[in-house]
Amino acid sequence: MKSEFTAIIEPAIEGGFWAVCPEVPGANGQGETLEETRQSLVEAIELLLEDRRSDYLRGLPEDAIQEKILVG
Repeated sequence: MKSEFTAIIEPAIEGGFWAVCPEVPGANGQGETLEETRQSLVEAIELLLEDRRSDYLRGLPEDAIQEKILVG
């Protein structure tokens, strides 16, 4: 599933770049180049969302309805 998120990228004082994603609290990335920084942020977002999903699904009762929805 593809989703669109906002990347805020800024130069790091020590060199390279750092990035955050306002839609996913805790997601941040860093790299020497813009592309490395973007990829680092993408990986952080993927890991956080998968972890949150897995954590939530662990506590669902067996009779809960689970289905995919399209947003946007």
